[in-house]
Amino acid sequence: MKIVALCGVGIGTSAILKVNAERALARLDIEADVTATDIAGVQSVGLDAQVILTSSELVDAIGKTNADIVVIDNYFDVDELTAKLETALG
Repeated sequence: MKIVALCGVGIGTSAILKVNAERALARLDIEADVTATDIAGVQSVGLDAQVILTSSELVDAIGKTNADIVVIDNYFDVDELTAKLETALG
């Protein structure tokens, strides 16, 4: 399974989201490859992703994808990530 953590320009925010997504997945006992990327790389990195984690501001910039897009309000909230990943992967 592949999950993409997306931010706008750099990889700082997506790196934070990646680490916290990995923590959430561990809570759910789900193994997945979580990749951090920015808008410029999401089409290539996200080609085989099942889930793309991002903020509401970036949803429209993602473009066409077969992945489930999951909007995360607080990248630091592991409880939010756990609940939303559980729903998306359920």
